[in-house]
Amino acid sequence: MGAKLLCLFLTSALIAYYIYTPIPEDIEEPWKVMFASANFRALGHLAEVMDQLGLMHYMEVLALLMSTEYVAPTSDENVTVMDTELSNVAVRLYLPRRASDGLRRAVLFFHGGGWCLGQAGLKSYDHLTRWTSNMLNAVVVSVNYRLAPKYHFPTPFEDVYSVTKFFLQSSVLSQYGVDPDRVCVAGDSAGGNLAAAVAQQLLEDSEVKTKLRAQALIYPALQSLDLNLPSYQENENKPILSKSLMVKFWSEYFTSDSSLREAMALNRHVPVEYSHLFQFVNWSNLLPAELKKGHVYTSPTFGSPELAQKYPGFLDPRAAPLLVSDDRLRGLPLTYVLTCEHDVLRDDGAMYVERLRALGVPVTHEHAKDAFHGAMTFLLGPAKLALGQRLFNRYIEWLNENL
Repeated sequence: MGAKLLCLFLTSALIAYYIYTPIPEDIEEPWKVMFASANFRALGHLAEVMDQLGLMHYMEVLALLMSTEYVAPTSDENVTVMDTELSNVAVRLYLPRRASDGLRRAVLFFHGGGWCLGQAGLKSYDHLTRWTSNMLNAVVVSVNYRLAPKYHFPTPFEDVYSVTKFFLQSSVLSQYGVDPDRVCVAGDSAGGNLAAAVAQQLLEDSEVKTKLRAQALIYPALQSLDLNLPSYQENENKPILSKSLMVKFWSEYFTSDSSLREAMALNRHVPVEYSHLFQFVNWSNLLPAELKKGHVYTSPTFGSPELAQKYPGFLDPRAAPLLVSDDRLRGLPLTYVLTCEHDVLRDDGAMYVERLRALGVPVTHEHAKDAFHGAMTFLLGPAKLALGQRLFNRYIEWLNENL
């Protein structure tokens, strides 16, 4: 009997450990968030064990587990949905059935997942893009770019850029009945990173004649130089994206070599030869006072040049859009940036907003003080959050008014 009680106690303690996570007081429906966070941590621990045993790579385990959320392309009374390819890259296409007075708007959407996880067919993303198409009466192209660890940078960027450049051809826009003056790129998290990088690259590409109307960046990851920003310090263990997981995502985007991940975790991965780049991510100059919160800026600790020589991607603006000079930011389209208070990536988005505004780029900055990373995708089932719906509605309202 004593052994059974001990087992019950240990089991209960283990369950409580997984379920209980300190949740900021201003977050609504805290128990839902707590259970979601516990689920993410449990999956992460399982992936860690599998990786340590040499059975499967950490990210591949998570990708396999997430694949259970896949839904086949299914049309409904509002939207025709199909999986196809554009420029030899897999996409999920959403075509509204509602009549249009003229040419339609279009959104090219890039899903999140740290460049390692996710796909257009995940239930949450299918729902988000389907609603976007229906509510805006817009053509939506959700891109299934290739993922790390099988495909490192620049492959994910090249895939989304190839699709965007192909779609912006006048013949393709005409085929789908899209107004060339009403095209937007959008994405969340790693997808927001890709959207920002695509918008920048299009400004440099003389072959592309059609200009973007807008870019919508949802809690984007925008720089890989300083991983000790105030937001990284304050939200190190907040749901759903911890600092350690974000470091894994960043390093895996460039290589599976653990030496880069270890250096990034210590924030000692940038060699002194690239010290000039820190001006673009100097949060003491670029963050508003309410986000600095008493933190004191310290000069970076530089690392070995070997990592930058082996894996130069983390210094490439196509991977870290904040690293471009001001001259390359001028001319960007109307911009929407959503940041969340309880998110390690909060300050990336806030610094980008500050730089764009200083250059005269029209920016709408939506800062959700009661939100955490990934909140917008909580739109379905038992995990549905009123917060997620509210953030999604704001995003759609902005697109409707500006696209």
